[in-house]
Amino acid sequence: MFKKLLHGLNQRKVKVFSLFLLCSFLAWFLSNLSESYESRADFTINYRNLPDTLLLGKNSENTLEAKLRTSGFQFLYFNFFKKRIDLDVSQVTYQNGKYVLTEAVLKKQIEQQLSQNISLMDLGQNQLNVDLYQVVSKEVPVKADLILQFQPNYILDGALEITPSLVVVKGPGNEVDTLKSIVTGPIQLANLSADFSREVPLVFPKGLDNTIFSNGRVKVSGKVVRFSEKVFEVPVQVVNLPEGYQVKTFPNVVTVLCKATVDRLKELSLNDFGVTADYGQLNGADKNILFLKLSKSPENVYDVKLQEPSVNFVLEQE
Repeated sequence: MFKKLLHGLNQRKVKVFSLFLLCSFLAWFLSNLSESYESRADFTINYRNLPDTLLLGKNSENTLEAKLRTSGFQFLYFNFFKKRIDLDVSQVTYQNGKYVLTEAVLKKQIEQQLSQNISLMDLGQNQLNVDLYQVVSKEVPVKADLILQFQPNYILDGALEITPSLVVVKGPGNEVDTLKSIVTGPIQLANLSADFSREVPLVFPKGLDNTIFSNGRVKVSGKVVRFSEKVFEVPVQVVNLPEGYQVKTFPNVVTVLCKATVDRLKELSLNDFGVTADYGQLNGADKNILFLKLSKSPENVYDVKLQEPSVNFVLEQE
C-alpha cells in the first residue's frame, strides 16, 4: 500500500516537473523571438507597371534575397510564408544591352513596402536584371479549319463569319514576323440543314514563347439555306469575227445551270446570262470548234455552270 502511494507521488512530481520545464522553455523561446536579429530572407517578386512598349520575358527572376534586421517572430513568419515584393518595372534603366533595376531603386521600392519594425540592411545583389524585350504588335487574320457536309439541296449562304476575325499579336519581332495567320482547332459538321455557330480554341504555333495573343478562342458561324436549280437556254454570241464574215454555231443555244434560292431563281431571266465564243482563239488554225465562255452571270447565286464546253461552227462570207 505504501509503495503504491509513493509511486503515485513520484509520478505526480515528474508530471509537475515536466510542466514547469515546458513552461520555462516556452518563456525562454518567446523571449528570444522577441529580440532583434539580422538574417537573410527570400522575397517573391511581383513585377508591375510594365510599359506598353515592353513585355516581360520568361527568364525574369522570381525571387530576391535581402538581409533584414527584425524580431525573431518576423523571421519565423518568413520561414512559413514567403513575403511578396512588388517591383515597379517602369523604373528600369537600359545598361549594356540589358534592362536593370539598380540597387538604389530596389532598396527604395522594398523599404516602402516593409513594416516599421523591419529594417533593410543589404541586398543579395547590386542590381536586378529584368528580362524585357521591345514589343512588336500586329493584327493577324484567323482562318477556320472547317469541314462541312450538307444535307441534299442545302448550301452555305455567303462566307463564314469568324468573331473576332483578327487577333492582335504582341511579342518580339523575330517571332511576330513569322505569323501570317492563326488557325482554329478542327471543326467537322455533318448533315447540315440549319445555321450553325461554334466556339473553338485557336491553335498557336510552337516556338512563340514570348508572344501573347489578344484572344484564345473565336466563334465560327455560318448561314445555311436550301437551294434549287434551274436551267437557262442562253444564245451563243461569237466575238472577234473577221471583217465580211459571219458564223453559225451548232448549237446556237446552250444550257446554263444555275443554283440559288427559290426566290432568287424566280427573279432571274435570260438577260442575266451571257455566253460567248471567241473566234480569235483559233489564231488562223483550220478547226471548226469554238470553246465557250460564260461572259455574264447574275449576282447572289451559289453556282453557275455551262453545260456544254464548246460548239461547232461554220464560217460564211456575207
